[in-house]
Amino acid sequence: MSAPLESGWREANKTPSLQEVHGSISTRGAVGFWRKLLAFSGPGYLVAVGYMDPGNWATDLAGGSRFGYTLLSVILLSNFMAIVLQALTVKLGVATGRDLAQACRDHYSKPVSIMLWVLCEIAICACDLAEVIGSAIALNLLFHIPLVWGVCLTALDVLLVLYLQHKGFRFLEALVITLTITIAVCFGMEMLYSKPAIGAILTGFIPRAEIIQNKEMLYIAIGILGATVMPHNLYLHSSIVQTRKIEPTNEGKREAIRFATLDSTIALMSALFINAAILIVAAATFHKSGHSDVGEIQDAYKLLTPLLGAPLASALFALALLASGQNSTLTGTLAGQIVMEGFLQIRMRPWLRRLMTRALAIVPAVIVTALYGESGTAKLLIFSQVILSLQLSFAVIPLVLFTSDRRKMGEFVNAAWLKWLAWGITAIIVLLNGKLLFDQVLAWIH
Repeated sequence: MSAPLESGWREANKTPSLQEVHGSISTRGAVGFWRKLLAFSGPGYLVAVGYMDPGNWATDLAGGSRFGYTLLSVILLSNFMAIVLQALTVKLGVATGRDLAQACRDHYSKPVSIMLWVLCEIAICACDLAEVIGSAIALNLLFHIPLVWGVCLTALDVLLVLYLQHKGFRFLEALVITLTITIAVCFGMEMLYSKPAIGAILTGFIPRAEIIQNKEMLYIAIGILGATVMPHNLYLHSSIVQTRKIEPTNEGKREAIRFATLDSTIALMSALFINAAILIVAAATFHKSGHSDVGEIQDAYKLLTPLLGAPLASALFALALLASGQNSTLTGTLAGQIVMEGFLQIRMRPWLRRLMTRALAIVPAVIVTALYGESGTAKLLIFSQVILSLQLSFAVIPLVLFTSDRRKMGEFVNAAWLKWLAWGITAIIVLLNGKLLFDQVLAWIH
C-alpha cells in the first residue's frame, strides 16, 4: 500500500468525475444572489428525486395506514439527516474535485474499494428494483398493462436516458424539476381531498419511544430511513455538483459550496413535503377508516376514489407514481456510471451500463410478480428499501471521515459542531440498522 500524498490521499485524482459534462455549465456570468442561485440550482433536484421514488411510496403508505401520523417524525428526522449528509457531499465534491467513489478509491486499498463498490452496486440494484416495480404498477393502473409486461417494458426507458444525455445536462435537470412539480401538485390535491387533522399532523412530527419498541413500527421506520437517505445519492451528488464551472480559488469554492448546499436544501424540502403528504393521505384516508392493512400501492389506488368521493383522486395518485418512477430512472443511470468509473476507473457505454443494472432488477421483479402477483411486489418494494438502509453505513462513514480530515479538505474541513453532528447521524443509522438485524435474527430463531 502506497504512502499517503501531501494532500492526504493515497493516490492522486487522475480524471474528472463524469468527464463528458464536468464543468460544462458556467456560473461566472451570474451576478447577484438570485442569479447565482439559479446558476447553481439543478443538482439538488436530481438528488431529491431519489428521496421520493416508488420505494418511498410503499413505506409511507404502510406507515400511514398502519400507524396513522406517528411515523411523520421519522420522515422529518430522515430528511434532516439527508440535508446534512448531502451538504457534506457538496463540500467533498467541490473542495477536493473528487466524487465519493473516487475519494474511496484514492484513500482505501484496492480490496476495500472493490468491497465498497460491490455494496454500492447492490444498493443501486435495490433502488432500480423499486423503480421497475413502481413504474410497472403505474402502467397497470393507468393503462391496464399486466404487471409482468409492465416490468419488461421498463427496460425500454434506456432509450429515454440516452436521448436526454445527448440533449445536455441542463435539459435533464429541467425535466426532473418538471416531473417533481407534477408529483407535488398531485399530492397537494390529494391532501385537499383527504382533509387531514392538522393537530394530529403536528403531533406526528414529535418523536416517540414507541417507534423503537414496536418491532413492526421499527421495520417500517427503517424502511423509511432507507428510502429517504439514499446511499447512491451520496455518490451522485458529489459528482454532479462538479458540472458547474467555477473559479478554481478558495473563494470560488466557498461560493460554490454555499449555493450548491442551498440548492440541495431547498430541493430536499420538496421531498419532505411529498413524503409527508403520502403518509398523511394514507393516515387520513385509510387508517382513519379502519383500512390499516393498506401497504400495497394497488390497494391505495382502488380505495382512494370511493373513500374520498373524489373521481380524480386515484388517477392523480397513479400519474404521480409514474412521474416518480421515471424521475428516479434518470438519476439511477448517472449514479451507476459515477460509481463504476469512480471505484474501478472503467468507462462503459451508458446504454450498456443501464441495461446491465436494469436486467439485475427486472429478473427478480418478473419472478416475484409471476409467482405472487400484487402482494409479492409490495413486500419486495419494502424489502428493497431495507436493503438500502443496511448499505447506507458503508457510504456515510467514508463521507464523514473524509470531510472531517483537514489534510484532505484544507480550510473546508468540517467544523467541530458539524463533525460531531455528522458522526451522531452516522451512529443513529448504524444503531437502528443493528437493531433491525438483531430483531430479524431473533425472529428467524424463533
